[in-house]
Amino acid sequence: MSARLGEARPDKSPPALGSALPVWVKIGLLSFGGPAGQIALMQDEVVTKRGWIPSESFDRGLAFSMMLPGPEAQQLATWLGWRLHGLAGGLIAGSAFVVPGAALMLLLAWIAAAHGDIPLVAAIFAGIQPVVIALVLAALKKIADRSMKGPLHWALAAAAFISLWFLGLPFPLVIAAAALAGFLLPGQRSSTISAGRIPWAHVVGIIGAAVLLISTVFALAGGSTSPFGGVATLFTTAALVTFGGAYAVLPYVAGQAVQIYGWLGPADMLNGLAIAEATPGPLILVNTYAGFFAGWSHDSTVATALATGALATFYTFAPSFALILAFAPVVERLYQIAWARRALDGVSAAVVGVIANLVLFLAAASFFPIGWETPEWPKIVLFLISLPIVFWWKLGMLKLVGFGICAGVGLYLSGLG
Repeated sequence: MSARLGEARPDKSPPALGSALPVWVKIGLLSFGGPAGQIALMQDEVVTKRGWIPSESFDRGLAFSMMLPGPEAQQLATWLGWRLHGLAGGLIAGSAFVVPGAALMLLLAWIAAAHGDIPLVAAIFAGIQPVVIALVLAALKKIADRSMKGPLHWALAAAAFISLWFLGLPFPLVIAAAALAGFLLPGQRSSTISAGRIPWAHVVGIIGAAVLLISTVFALAGGSTSPFGGVATLFTTAALVTFGGAYAVLPYVAGQAVQIYGWLGPADMLNGLAIAEATPGPLILVNTYAGFFAGWSHDSTVATALATGALATFYTFAPSFALILAFAPVVERLYQIAWARRALDGVSAAVVGVIANLVLFLAAASFFPIGWETPEWPKIVLFLISLPIVFWWKLGMLKLVGFGICAGVGLYLSGLG
């Protein structure tokens, strides 16, 4: 994922924190295209252009970020900021990566909630939805190409799909079982590199402070009352089981937000994913969108919806900040722990089945909103047209979203949408 963009200059003295801040903000504003593009952007800005971090350290930070639950690009940005300027640098770099996209997501969620029933706005979302489903299929293929290492991994993927789609097992249980299976599966047993002495006082201090902060926010923000208790429970849990990228945890978030809490409908959730694909920041910011609807469905006021949207963002990212900052001092040694890599291989294999479950969930919501007997043929045709565009022409994300918008408007103006 961390493809070279050029030879990095020798490691330099770190810049002043004030000088680094515009770079982190720039990365946050330009971080389109999913984690691969976001990581490449960080590498270009921090390693290649400025030489602030050696390329070897960058790769180790990335490898360890991929082992933790949470969005790896945000955790990598946090770790790079920590390596340059300690705790303050990590918090600033990680926040700059998230805040611009979260603010835009809240604005667009309000537009969808307050004006989504306007025919032209609805047509735009209808045009984007099939493109997004094609994009998720493309992501599924990429992850399968990277993760599948033999029949046993394909069996894990199939078991994960069956567990979710047919048996309805809890997503955290499926992920835990996949990690255990990956650890137990036969395969190459690389030697474990000693991590040296782990600064447990630092680890416990950071995690303890995070638990205290999350508990305080929970108490001040309404505790277990509706909808605040549900927002805290869902998005904190999602943050701790987000292995394998945002696509892996989306079925869990969608299922809970739609089916258990009833905050929004399946098509609304698909619209949120479309918006997250087209805005800067990690794809998991779709949680901000779902969190906004938690408040909107409660009393239809902007104040409540903004509060629940902001809280969903906080609960999603606070654990990620805590974990990467807690283990930041030993990242460059811990990333090669063999048992953790085996467990992660199992999770990565299961993620293929998890994302297949997501594709069916989204397709059912978009193409058969009333039932299987009444398909929406214009969307299905647009999806079939989108497949070669996504898989073979490989247009950029913004061009693909633009294509979907134009198609939706065209269907609306022609009377077919």
